[in-house]
Amino acid sequence: MFQAAAWLVSVFYGLVHNYAFAIALVAVSIMLLLTPLTLKSTKGMLEMQRLQPEMRRLQGLYKSDRQKLNEEMMKLYQEHKVNPLASCLPLIAQLPVFIIMFRVLNGLSKFGDDGTFNPSYIAKDSQLYIALDKSKEMLAFGLDLAKTPAKVMGEDFVKGIPYALMIVLLAFTFFVQQRMIASRTTSASMSPMQAKIMQYLPVGFAVFQVFLPTGLVIYYFTQAIVRILQQWYITKRFYGHDGSIGRQAQAASKEASEMAKDAKGKAGKAALKPDKVEKPAPTQSKRVTPPKNRPAPTGRPQRPIPPSKRKK
Repeated sequence: MFQAAAWLVSVFYGLVHNYAFAIALVAVSIMLLLTPLTLKSTKGMLEMQRLQPEMRRLQGLYKSDRQKLNEEMMKLYQEHKVNPLASCLPLIAQLPVFIIMFRVLNGLSKFGDDGTFNPSYIAKDSQLYIALDKSKEMLAFGLDLAKTPAKVMGEDFVKGIPYALMIVLLAFTFFVQQRMIASRTTSASMSPMQAKIMQYLPVGFAVFQVFLPTGLVIYYFTQAIVRILQQWYITKRFYGHDGSIGRQAQAASKEASEMAKDAKGKAGKAALKPDKVEKPAPTQSKRVTPPKNRPAPTGRPQRPIPPSKRKK
């Protein structure tokens, strides 16, 4: 796998004779290969969203029976031919690609015992190997793609400004891409705070790129540009008219959200309403004034008067 990816970089370098363009063309090629999978997963996600009201109804019916709920959910998926894991496929496919490109770029700029590059994974008679061999930098547009932005900025802050600007530009493209997705996606189970976190999470991932080789920054920036074009096409294809699957999914998500709010409100009212209203116990009044024809009680008990001292 590493040799195949490095061979692809080598082929594109032989055509353009620029490291950055060669890496960008690799990113475009991989995104084109993954585009059918992305479109399929997007359609599967929209089909799942259309089922949200029915899923909410099942959750209300079988909230006390988890096993029965799972059985009914599986029947619902099979009836509508929906795969709940379809939306995860592009993310799963991207992980091995990231590992491969990270290893390839590190291998191409691996230093030998003499302090110069000793490229790995590519043939020694290729133009890329000849260009990198006995070199100490992988320069493209004045940037060393073999170094990380953090390392360059640590060595010379002024020299690292272009590297920092690349990270900022990458974060901006990630934000635009996620904003396009969030503008057409609603979820009944996601709070506004969670939506904001999901929107700004890719920006944090872009900041993480400061610790990766600059060649990978070029790779991800190119992918982000292609993804923005993909999202534009997805919006046009799946949300282009009122009867489209995207519009149906949006309406179903709103309906499920209203159902969730109603269920939450009913649960809150049921919690506040007591089962039985206990009547207060009757209060017994305590008499303060003594009754008539009786002496008022004092602090000490009165002694009986002997008969000899009684008045006749």
